[in-house]
Amino acid sequence: MTKKILITGGAGFIGSHVVRLFVNKYPSYQIHNLDKLTYAGNLKNITDIENAPNYHFHKVDLVDATALSNLFNTHQFDSVIHLAAESHVDRSITNPLEFVMTNVVGTVNLLNAAKECWKGNMEGKRFYHVSTDEVYGSLHDGGFFYEDTSYDPQSPYSASKASSDHFVRAYHNTYKIPVVISNCSNNYGPNQFPEKLIPLFINNIRNNKPLPVYGKGENVRDWLYVVDHARAIDDVFHKGKDGETYNIGGFNEWTNLDLIKVICKTADKKLGRPEGESEKLITYVTDRAGHDLRYAIDANKIMKELGWEPSLQFEEGIAKTIDWYLDNQQWMDEVTSGDYTKYYDTMYSERQAH
Repeated sequence: MTKKILITGGAGFIGSHVVRLFVNKYPSYQIHNLDKLTYAGNLKNITDIENAPNYHFHKVDLVDATALSNLFNTHQFDSVIHLAAESHVDRSITNPLEFVMTNVVGTVNLLNAAKECWKGNMEGKRFYHVSTDEVYGSLHDGGFFYEDTSYDPQSPYSASKASSDHFVRAYHNTYKIPVVISNCSNNYGPNQFPEKLIPLFINNIRNNKPLPVYGKGENVRDWLYVVDHARAIDDVFHKGKDGETYNIGGFNEWTNLDLIKVICKTADKKLGRPEGESEKLITYVTDRAGHDLRYAIDANKIMKELGWEPSLQFEEGIAKTIDWYLDNQQWMDEVTSGDYTKYYDTMYSERQAH
């Protein structure tokens, strides 16, 4: 079976792992990676597959509706896996409009391009929207997020993702576009931009910098290894039912403080430091505005209906993750210096998409 799949955000953290999985696992598919290449998008995340015969890259901004339409007209994609998004909560608090443009307007532009391209023939088409558990708000009294949990977004980021989820469902109901949606818990693993907690703290531990903990570190998150998320996306894309939502999580809850202590202990061992050395770097800072107390996903639906389950226990996954960041210091140095974004700005016009 041949498919032409547009994967958006494929140079980013989760997207790069999805692109790699699909390029390698499905050589008969033509995989088209669309990415704006913002600070969090890095083609060095996928150098191992950039010359694959079934891989193609397009530098396009989702806000550019004309460029999206032209791309669909040229390549006639039959499927979309939509991961591209602004995703850092702190940045959304500082600049909410940027999140509205990328996450809401960009998603609607993508839906419109697919709708026009597929008009009159929805057979075999699929629009897969990858979302977040943050749309559900905060859990205060135990329990889990289920697929039918009411939306209650608490930050500009989660509000923008909730809005995009609603538009995807509206286009399914109104225009009969075949869609699936997944809402996933926090991801960790290689290639994550170090504004996020785990790579930030690994890098700070290595460089003996403070480890800033919001409030008392009591906020709880469910963590999933990014490769397991990519595997779940593969299952939802191929086996999910049109119009359905699938929650993806690791049944792996940690308070931020306990998580940080595990990172400190593991990093100390790998760096040859006395146990407890890195915990001295923990610094408590004022809590983030609108900081949700707890997220927890019930992933039983995807496990029972599609046969997916996490492959790694957290201790194994965090050890592999720390190893990767310690072994790839050049990657970390480049993304934290911003050199690669300058390179793209000045040189990309000379690079030919393949």
